[in-house]
Amino acid sequence: MSGGYMGRILRVDLTARTLNVESTPEEAVKRYLGGKGYAVYTFYQYLKDYESKGILPADIDPLGPENVLIFATGPGTGVPGFPCSGRYHAMALRSPLTGSIGSANSGGEWGPFLKFSGFDAIVIEGASEDPVYLSIVNGEADLRSACDLWGKNVFDTCRILTRKVGGKNKSVACIGPAGENLARMACIVNDEHRAAGRTGLGAVMGSKKLKAVVVSGEEKVPVAEPDKFREISRECLEKMRKNAVTGEGLPTYGTAILINVINTAGGLPYKNWQTGVNPDAEKISGETLAETYLTARRACWGCIIGCGRITSVKTGPFQILGTEGPEYESIWALGGSTAVKDLDAIIKANHYCDEFGLDPISMGSTIAAAMELNERGYIPKEDLQGLDLKFGNSAALVEAVWRTAYRTGFGKYLALGSKKLCEIYGHPELSMSVKGLEMPAYDPRAIKGIGLTYATANRGGCHVTGYTVSSEILGIPEKIDPLVPEGKAKWAKLFQDFTCVVNSTVNCLFSTFALGVKDYADLLSAITGWSLTEDDLLRIGERIYNLERVIINKYGFDGNDDTLPGRLIGEPMPEGPAKGHVVELEKMKEEYYKLRGWINGKPSSEKLKELEIEL
Repeated sequence: MSGGYMGRILRVDLTARTLNVESTPEEAVKRYLGGKGYAVYTFYQYLKDYESKGILPADIDPLGPENVLIFATGPGTGVPGFPCSGRYHAMALRSPLTGSIGSANSGGEWGPFLKFSGFDAIVIEGASEDPVYLSIVNGEADLRSACDLWGKNVFDTCRILTRKVGGKNKSVACIGPAGENLARMACIVNDEHRAAGRTGLGAVMGSKKLKAVVVSGEEKVPVAEPDKFREISRECLEKMRKNAVTGEGLPTYGTAILINVINTAGGLPYKNWQTGVNPDAEKISGETLAETYLTARRACWGCIIGCGRITSVKTGPFQILGTEGPEYESIWALGGSTAVKDLDAIIKANHYCDEFGLDPISMGSTIAAAMELNERGYIPKEDLQGLDLKFGNSAALVEAVWRTAYRTGFGKYLALGSKKLCEIYGHPELSMSVKGLEMPAYDPRAIKGIGLTYATANRGGCHVTGYTVSSEILGIPEKIDPLVPEGKAKWAKLFQDFTCVVNSTVNCLFSTFALGVKDYADLLSAITGWSLTEDDLLRIGERIYNLERVIINKYGFDGNDDTLPGRLIGEPMPEGPAKGHVVELEKMKEEYYKLRGWINGKPSSEKLKELEIEL
């Protein structure tokens, strides 16, 4: 097996209670790297097998035993010296929130420790009748009863299993009550505060009665050319230390440094995206967080940035003496979108998201949609059961998170996500989502390229599929005008393809503020022993993105779903630098489809042949 890989995949059938070890398919990882790429490749094999048995892709129940869950690392994961290499990628054949492919990414220590336990990936099929957890210690895997853990929160589960499982380099990935109760935005949390947050993968684990996966091991990741790798690694790490974002901004203020930056650009969504200017942004900014609440920094395994925030609220009704976060997206979703300006409450709500296992982006966005529905008089008072859902209500924000995790009272509606919530109350236009996934903290009326990324992202409204904000706002790798639609298709495609590479390597996207495709090609060539060029890597990324698109096409998604909420296309921005602007989506999408070789959101046969994708 090539350097960078442990050479083994663990396949678990929860229905049959069987565990089988398979060799990592070398030809597949040469074409798809690992991480996200390996999962997409594997999912397509499952769909072909299901179709041969008469099971149509669109009929697969996201919460049924046919759904498949994959935890995957890549050739960069767990390699000392590979920048920001402490991540893993989790995917589900279908998302319970969107019906599209499920996809999420997480840092911390779990990803490297999975490799140290001897495996590149875990493929989980079927469903258990009783709660179980999966233990992997130094290559030995075992399914054990989790009946005593079912009902416990994330923190208790992580601590109990860390004590129970022997060995070194221990880490726990688990679900909390939200996943057990099948909240559609439930996430998988590892190391207590790191989360594979998006698309409801926690609910997939809950439906399979899989409470946790514990990993521990001492194996080392092989490197094909260690001397060459050390030299390239030193150069890349030095670039990151000298970079203004990775060497200064993120270490000092964390991702929340973006609150004031994006608000100044007029693109910080406020009150469920009614505008892109938050008058109270300074009160919830990264600077305020650092000055008032920050007690320490925390870095993921192998990271020199250390963007994680350790915070405390020392007094008051939202007191919490030691927690992690919130980061930019959490502050915005739980604060900016809901108009809550009390950072104490935002920190508490974010803590509950970690404790119960909820994606704060979808959670905050769904609460914001409910607040607008309520203030417009669309929700009967009796449905709220005493929950005063009004913009800016701190207590209601915190209470709503708790109710969602346990699906109690109005929480049973919030747990469905904003799309289904707004459909229930007759106003789907108030869900700020794409393909059912709530969009993150960038209003594309002020940042046009990110609007194209939202619309064409395979998993739904997603910024990290292709973070054009890097160029449009931060000027990395070059500055482009955020308010014009021209040329954005080229950037969206480039960022999407490169991001597929990073998520398949698997490591942190923040490294790309300082490192480019050539840096990744050099690093991966030294690790694997393959001779990889920039073009090779971008072709791999394009292959992954197109095969993922083929999969969601099978679920019924096409160009008609590559769209944005009507508010962003038809309602001009009311104020700020982007005043009067809407998103000229169709113009950008037409150019994007030409560059992609897609017809109405579907890869052409010529494009698939060019990328050597065999259907």
